[in-house]
This record gives sequence, structure tokens and C-alpha cells, in this order.
Amino acid sequence: MSAHIYGIDDSQEITPLMVRDAMVNCFYKAHCEDSGIADDEVVNREYCKRLVKKAFEDIQGNFDKPTTSDIHEVMNKLSEFSKGFRSPEIIHEHYAQIKKLVDKLS
Repeated sequence: MSAHIYGIDDSQEITPLMVRDAMVNCFYKAHCEDSGIADDEVVNREYCKRLVKKAFEDIQGNFDKPTTSDIHEVMNKLSEFSKGFRSPEIIHEHYAQIKKLVDKLS
């Protein structure tokens, strides 16, 4: 049985770019969509994309051509960042969802 994880059908072949995009969607869901921070979806999605892109830059990874290693480092960086905003349970839940996609990378 397949599941959709942040817009990705996990029954299909998963690529690093798909996981990167899922991380942006995950961050949006965790920090904007469910929080009521602002009502401009486009602005909030762009904000989340910039946060993920900055995390790639911070680890000297490539946002446009992410490696599995880059993705792991960015996941860790973003979960550290999120500690200031979300409970450990919420962070673990979102991390685990992205990890399911990462585990499917070849």
C-alpha cells in the first residue's frame, strides 16, 4: 500500500530532488499551514523554501542537486532549528516521515 508523504507517492521511485521538495512541504506544513502564522500561502511557501535552501548552504550542500548525505545533514539542521518552535514529538513525527522517503533513495 502506498502513502503520500508531503506530496510524494512513496510507491514510486524516489529521487533526492523529490525528498528536498518534500522537506519544503513538510516545513510549510509544520511551521506555516498548521500554525496560522499568515494567510498568504505563496509567501509562506517561499519562506519555507528559503529556509531549506539556507540549510543546504549552511552545510555546503547543493540545493539544486542534493545528495543523500546532504539531505541527512539538512534534516538534522532543520530539526535543530525547529526545537525553538515545535515540541520534540512534532519534530520527531515530521523527521520520521521524511526519513521514510530518504530510506527509499537508491
